[in-house]
Amino acid sequence: MAGYSDFAEAYDALTFNVPYDEIANYYTEILCRMTNGKRLLDMGCGTGSLSVRMKNRGFDVVGQDASSEMLMFAAEKSSEILWICQNMEETELAEPSDAIISTLDSVNHLSDKAAWQRCFNKAAENLRSGGAFVFDVNTIRKHRDILGENTFVYDVDGVYCVWQNSFDSKDNGVNIELDLFFEEDGAYIRGGESFREVAFSEREICEMLNAASFETIQVYDYLTFGAPSEHSEKLLFAARKK
Repeated sequence: MAGYSDFAEAYDALTFNVPYDEIANYYTEILCRMTNGKRLLDMGCGTGSLSVRMKNRGFDVVGQDASSEMLMFAAEKSSEILWICQNMEETELAEPSDAIISTLDSVNHLSDKAAWQRCFNKAAENLRSGGAFVFDVNTIRKHRDILGENTFVYDVDGVYCVWQNSFDSKDNGVNIELDLFFEEDGAYIRGGESFREVAFSEREICEMLNAASFETIQVYDYLTFGAPSEHSEKLLFAARKK
């Protein structure tokens, strides 16, 4: 996920409809059920919109992302948060966290099952004993049926984006091509990004978490405390380090 210079510039405009306050409240409620600690790593924090909201809810936040371009925008939002440029599967903190979160399907951006496992292993290594690891992911159904072979067009805040997807059944991945047009002085400057997301079943993700020394794994239909169903598009995993 390193780089993303054009996507970083367009990211906040393209995520105008993300309910960040609702998501922050949801994660806060889950974390308060799992830990009294306040030291929190936001893994794959992007431009930091959720990190700032978690800071405002009383957490001592470290924001981590592999994209220095994303972190440039994050740093403009808060000087009270430590922003670090690291890959999620190479996480190294100066001291253990009480909790680690990863939101907005950041984990799906990891390239394959081995990368997911490395990420989960690093999360465990950088948590105190009994610490909480909470993250959301897109489901296989969302990749196959919602993103699939579809194209989406956005025209917002000086950015025109054509988002084209193709589904790969070999790893339930979605290949994403972005054509980005930035309005400047009455003209449009073209940019673009290409990346992939992959998805795994609930069972496979739980197996990877168990292999990384996590236990007491709760799985919810995203933004609820209800059980997942075959129609779920996103899942929330809440696990505790042994």
